[in-house]
Amino acid sequence: MYLPVKDININISLPASKSISNRALILNALSYSPYEVANLSDSDDTKVLYAALDSNSRDFDIGAAGTSMRFLTAFLSKTLGEWTITGSERMKQRPIKILVDALNSLGAKIEYIEKEGFPPLRIYGSALMGGNISLNGGVSSQYISALMMIAPYMQNGLKITLEGTIISKPYIYMTLGMMKDFGVDVDFSGNVIDIKPQVYKPVRFTVESDWSAASYWYEILSITGQGQVFLKGLRQNSYQGDSKVAELFENLGVTTEYQPDGAVLTANGQQASKMEYDFINEPDLAQTFAVTCCLKGIPFIFTGLQSLKIKETDRIAALICELRKLGYVLEESENGGLSWNGERVEAEKIISILTYEDHRMAMAFAPVALTREIEIQHPEVVSKSYPSFWNDFGKIKP
Repeated sequence: MYLPVKDININISLPASKSISNRALILNALSYSPYEVANLSDSDDTKVLYAALDSNSRDFDIGAAGTSMRFLTAFLSKTLGEWTITGSERMKQRPIKILVDALNSLGAKIEYIEKEGFPPLRIYGSALMGGNISLNGGVSSQYISALMMIAPYMQNGLKITLEGTIISKPYIYMTLGMMKDFGVDVDFSGNVIDIKPQVYKPVRFTVESDWSAASYWYEILSITGQGQVFLKGLRQNSYQGDSKVAELFENLGVTTEYQPDGAVLTANGQQASKMEYDFINEPDLAQTFAVTCCLKGIPFIFTGLQSLKIKETDRIAALICELRKLGYVLEESENGGLSWNGERVEAEKIISILTYEDHRMAMAFAPVALTREIEIQHPEVVSKSYPSFWNDFGKIKP
């Protein structure tokens, strides 16, 4: 694959936000809503969660869908019955002990079927007492969101004290905002989330387009340095923390102009000399910016990437390995950081990028094809969050 493009002028209909879709499905179920959620993501993760919530089965296999594993574990723990939940081999390696311990301390009964601390799980659903718990603020926000969403139905409500640095805070605010959309009040002051016993109200809910998916189009325009892309369905006032991508790319060559039905991205020719940024609130953007900066010759220091090591793959290790194939020597720091000082080695003659069953590896490296011949292994992994990505990417004409 090689697309030596000189200019771009295309319109793209982005997928709906997976993060919002998955929360909306849980909240819709908790509100016993008669309405379908509108504009649901067609990603694998959302399809799996929708199918599980719509199923009469007591046994669930959610494949590689990490969000579904966490949200369903919490949801089933307060749903009367005996349930089992499992996933792919990679999912069986992704820790869930923090969430299980928290739920069990609040009155749930969850057991490990195979390896202690990891899926698959057996869940005995029942009413939960709730109460007070403390969690490290550095854990995945999906654990926190999973607990928050079921909290109104706990007998004593739930008060979560987050200790230390809170990562992925925008995802917590997303959950909070959507809970309010469904009629539940949440108090998040300082490091304490306080949710009283309440009842969700059914509402008609429409999912906005995905800012994480938009990031790859920013990357494409930044690398080509010319052209314009219209992204349908993006909202400036978004629940998504990844909307920060618009501001960050201003210095990397892309300007954003908002319209009622989306956003217009225009190459502006700007080129930062160096990029330093803490991705604590937007970890899913790290791969996009690492590849962009390398291809544009911009040294960088990225911090706040602790959660990347427990994503679909160890994303820090994957970036170091795959970018080296392109000739870029990156380093990992002890505190969950990633940096590139500009050091180069000779690129491999035939470049074949491993994707590690990780949709974001495939999409972040796809724009490399605008600069040289490249192969993306297992390109189908994009179905996890952006099934039409390759069709949209194919709209770029050399």
